[in-house]
Amino acid sequence: MLSAFGVSLAFLACYLTYHLRTGARTPFGGTGVIRAVYFTMLVSHVLLAMVIVPLVLTTLALALRGRFERHRVWARWTFPLWYYVSVTGVLVYLFLHQWWPAGA
Repeated sequence: MLSAFGVSLAFLACYLTYHLRTGARTPFGGTGVIRAVYFTMLVSHVLLAMVIVPLVLTTLALALRGRFERHRVWARWTFPLWYYVSVTGVLVYLFLHQWWPAGA
């Protein structure tokens, strides 16, 4: 889990640095139903990505302090939400850059 935390932290740092420095915005090229699917997924991904940060930090802190009963309680919520955010992040990338790129 420490490795997952480290990789997530490195990704977040790179992602934020890239977008803050370049201001890059990528329009979605899909139309119709797939557009609604994409934006529903994107909104849920962004909202849960904001929520997951304090959840991960709390869950990790509880484990590092040896408070495993409380850690388990928090982890029951943190893990599935973190997993969802991770998977939808990859899907957002695929939707934007592989499956329905703008101008294709």
